[in-house]
Amino acid sequence: MEKILKIAQKGDEGVRLDAFLSASGQWSRSRIAKLFAQGFLRLNGERPQKLGLRLKEGDRLELEIPQPQPLRAEKTEMAIPIVYEDRDLAVINKPRGLVVHPAPGHGADTLVNGLLYAMEGELSGIGGELRPGIVHRLDKDTTGLLVIAKSDRAHLALSAQIKAREAAREYLALVEGNLRQGEGSVEAPIGRSPKDRKKMAVVRGGRWAKTNYRVLERYKGTCLLWLKLETGRTHQIRVHMREIGHPVCGDPLYGRQGSGVKDCPLMLHAAALSFTHPASGERMRFEAKAPEDFQSVLERLTRV
Repeated sequence: MEKILKIAQKGDEGVRLDAFLSASGQWSRSRIAKLFAQGFLRLNGERPQKLGLRLKEGDRLELEIPQPQPLRAEKTEMAIPIVYEDRDLAVINKPRGLVVHPAPGHGADTLVNGLLYAMEGELSGIGGELRPGIVHRLDKDTTGLLVIAKSDRAHLALSAQIKAREAAREYLALVEGNLRQGEGSVEAPIGRSPKDRKKMAVVRGGRWAKTNYRVLERYKGTCLLWLKLETGRTHQIRVHMREIGHPVCGDPLYGRQGSGVKDCPLMLHAAALSFTHPASGERMRFEAKAPEDFQSVLERLTRV
């Protein structure tokens, strides 16, 4: 258990307790709120009643940081939509709401847990204990196609294809507003947001990223795009669409409050996946229709 002691100075008078602690950038306000709720925060030796208390000069803040619990990927029986499978790889059609690999808060309910149960002893080990077989990932609420490696040889070959942009990953997305051009690309570097560490953003010095898009259908206030990734940065499509003023509908992180389609899920679907089979050399392409909740949103829109 790590213990942190901070003493409020004269210039800190009137500052909220949580703002004072988060100012260093070590902990987010949400992290501080969790530690407060768990009883790991003391103000002058007592548990504070609320995080909104205003500090006085000389106030002593003691924060205990518990050691993180080690994560383990355990086998969990679950229904996994397998589109294709052979001795080297499998292609999965990931449903909405399924996290790809274990992380804090998701230790036994991820795709990896299900794969360990369904394909015991048949997953590559390159990704480590928490990411066996995972060559690339999708966000929790993004649906669609993923390729899973069942051997280290297949994993290395598929990863190399993605890095060399020889594997094609294509998406459907409903975005806010209507793009003027029927097709185009967004090329902008992506890195961790300096304002919110939970988000990614277009930042100077970020990793190069490029997304190609084509308009498939125009609706009142929205349009349906077909997108092809040239790189695979975290939240790439969501960040790039936000950057050009057309965030993905239903996006809780990058969408605009009160705009777009009301009461819709994240409208992003990995619709097509192409790669060269690492053993046979055959070029393979898989397609998956958007899920029913995606389709139902489209059905209630008005074409223009």
